[in-house]
Amino acid sequence: MDLNTITAVAHPQTRAQLPVWTAGDAWLAGGTWLFSEPQTHLTRLIDLTDLKWPALTVTENHLSIAATCTIAQLDGLACPPDWRAAPLIGQCCRAFLASFKIWKTATIGGNLCMSLPAGPMISLASALDGICTIWKAGGGEQKIPVIDFVTGNQRNRLTPGDLLRQIDVPVAALKRRTAFRQISLAPVGRSAALLIGSRDTDDMLTLTVTASTVRPIQLSFRGAPDASALHAAIAQQITDDLYHTDIHGQPLWRKHMTLRLAEEIRRELLGATS
Repeated sequence: MDLNTITAVAHPQTRAQLPVWTAGDAWLAGGTWLFSEPQTHLTRLIDLTDLKWPALTVTENHLSIAATCTIAQLDGLACPPDWRAAPLIGQCCRAFLASFKIWKTATIGGNLCMSLPAGPMISLASALDGICTIWKAGGGEQKIPVIDFVTGNQRNRLTPGDLLRQIDVPVAALKRRTAFRQISLAPVGRSAALLIGSRDTDDMLTLTVTASTVRPIQLSFRGAPDASALHAAIAQQITDDLYHTDIHGQPLWRKHMTLRLAEEIRRELLGATS
């Protein structure tokens, strides 16, 4: 899609060179959504690619994912053998309704900032206790857990001019046992429910619910909850108004699938039998 209202494109190479944010500005990274439909309210794009942030950085304590890291780059990460949660990366990347061309262009930060309920990078980063680093428009930084970053369907904690810099995932989270469940109305359709469970060495069972709800919701259990305890916790913490509705699934069906997939995850991680 040609954006014929754009009159300027800025190419900052450092944070100091970022222009003062004004009405009509938009950050440009992958641009897969930006160029997918008319954006008649925009007059200037601020291209982030010349900032040359390293896509992925592994330290002793964290995996740092630049906001400009592409889906293909994340999927291609060679993970250490003790990262038991590593399969989640490929599973969430493949939960995209996207071609290989999109994989090579779309960014992790873009998926978070679009804040769609079905955003699989939101699912991945929420389940792995990711922390967003945000460059504030007025200077300074703000750190927000990914689970709190998205506040609703296409709503998040960013204010005008804020820029998502990176997501830091604790290595400890990557060493947990995990279980993944996802369902769509069509074989390659947008996720209608995407749930991730994890269990750590302290016997904490954590369930992260996305896609079926308008924002990520996380439930934690000490020990081994039975099926009724899991069902009751979901019913209490995910009220009916939190279930998303669109052409990809109605709220009652999404609620049903959330309960069903959550029970499957509970059984997998706890080794329960029917």
